[in-house]
Amino acid sequence: MSATHSQVLFLCTGNYYRSRFAEYLFNHHAPEYELPWRAFSRGLAIELLKDDAGPISPHTRHGLALREIPIEPIRAPIALTEQDLAAARHIIALKQTEHQPLLHSRFPDWVERVEYWQVDDIEDAHPSEALPQIEAAVLALLRRLGND
Repeated sequence: MSATHSQVLFLCTGNYYRSRFAEYLFNHHAPEYELPWRAFSRGLAIELLKDDAGPISPHTRHGLALREIPIEPIRAPIALTEQDLAAARHIIALKQTEHQPLLHSRFPDWVERVEYWQVDDIEDAHPSEALPQIEAAVLALLRRLGND
């Protein structure tokens, strides 16, 4: 990433579904807002992913395809590090009740520096509900950053 870009970090549990959708969506729309920002995403507990999960959720792929947002090349989920947190100017976890305890146990110094959204994982919200919720929040974030 260019040194001229500020970075927003999206966090979820597996870096497989919600955070990846937010990352691609943000990076796709940021140029429209003429913002010097780039997004990246990480997982707080990627070890919880099933071994045969693949590199990215089919729901994420489908949601991005519907919006004509390219995702090539596709990478595997990446675990969060302290360096990732330090590199980000803005950090967003996709679900407070799910991610705040993970942050507290793994990166306690960062818990209060994170903005928490309320997007349920696949067990609690169908992608037809969760993905538009993420999209609305990402677009609101872009507008907010544009006003800073």
